[in-house]
Amino acid sequence: MKAFLGSMTGRVFITLLLGVLITGALTQWLADNERQRVLEHARDQNLIERAEQLIMATEIVPTAARPAYLEVANRPGLSLEVGAPRPLAKTTSDFAETLAERLGAGYHIVSADSRPRACDSPPRIPQLYGLLSARWRGACEFLNVRLRDGEELRLAVLPPRAAAVNDDTDYRAVIVLFFLSIAGLAYLVARMTTRPLKRLAVAAQELGNDINRPPLDVSGASEIRQASTAFNAMQARIRQYIFQRTQMLAAITHDLQTPLTRMRLRLEKVADADLQERLIGDLSAMQAMVREGLELARSMDTTETMQMLDLDSLLDSVCDDAADASQAVTLSGRSGMAILGRPLDLRRCLGNLIDNAVKYGREAGVTVDRVNGAARIRVRDSGPGIPPAEQARVFDPFYRVETSRSRESGGTGLGLTIARNIAEQHGGSIALSNHPEGGLEVTLMLPEYYPGK
Repeated sequence: MKAFLGSMTGRVFITLLLGVLITGALTQWLADNERQRVLEHARDQNLIERAEQLIMATEIVPTAARPAYLEVANRPGLSLEVGAPRPLAKTTSDFAETLAERLGAGYHIVSADSRPRACDSPPRIPQLYGLLSARWRGACEFLNVRLRDGEELRLAVLPPRAAAVNDDTDYRAVIVLFFLSIAGLAYLVARMTTRPLKRLAVAAQELGNDINRPPLDVSGASEIRQASTAFNAMQARIRQYIFQRTQMLAAITHDLQTPLTRMRLRLEKVADADLQERLIGDLSAMQAMVREGLELARSMDTTETMQMLDLDSLLDSVCDDAADASQAVTLSGRSGMAILGRPLDLRRCLGNLIDNAVKYGREAGVTVDRVNGAARIRVRDSGPGIPPAEQARVFDPFYRVETSRSRESGGTGLGLTIARNIAEQHGGSIALSNHPEGGLEVTLMLPEYYPGK
């Protein structure tokens, strides 16, 4: 769930879902308020008509019989009684003014300065499918009424006794259905919106492992087609740049090999043995640098076809080749995994790690196991190790730790750089650490191959 919410699809989904829910809730709340306003206005108009009829009917009843008549005539919402007028309010309400207009001249209707007790606790009207409620805001007051014959009456306008809408209705099923439908729609829109972006992200990730991957299909919206076209053009340019660089380095290496070979032959004729040995040593170092420079360029090339490999068989073969070359190599553990990779590149990567261990630590102990769906290959030597502050820098081309791995040991400082390039092209990684029992341990992680992925 955390990964989904952190993705673009999850964020678009949450944004759409919350946006639609908030908009729907706000719309429903506004509709409920408008409905309540209409209900209050309609009831006020009904009370005005009833009050007009009640007052006019009371007027034609004999004065002595009016109290008895009103006990029978009063109904919920209106209560008219004979009595002295209440103190007047400073202003007359809209209800009183409308009632006075309806009754006409001869009647005197004014608002009192007090309100019935029922006005202090009016009923609540359910809103937003019963999740919220609002107080009744219709007319509720005392009015002083003087008839045309001069008798004073008091009219109480009361709130309704029950909610205008039945609050026993269960809206939970409606709310759940509404939420699920909105969530489904938001998820579909989020997937439709982010699928092209995800496709571009996957293509960019695969491009780092395989520069020769098939180009993207140019389809979809105009912006997506434009981005896909630009991505394919970028891939073609990068592929061309790598090819040209590799060809250039190969040509330089080939051209340098010939004069270096002639120089080596001529050095054989130098009479001074010590001078001859030093010059031949320098020349050998130059030839090694040229060869490994080309290997570094090739390690960044990805023209070799990816294929499924049995990792255990590959390790057995590499370790056997190292043992045949009189290197002290031991192999333990099994991964039981298949990986997708380039055989020659992986052999070069593993060979460099073993060569480094033997060169600087006299022996290489190779251990392989399986951790969290990935192969873990550890190559440990018996050397002095590398200071933690220097471990990140040894991956830089031509960098050497002079205190523990000087040029007297041979090499050009490109072995780990080449190995890391190859590992990253296969979706893996390389890390260094000093083993607690001594020596340097190099850990190579390679992802497992899943058919159909």
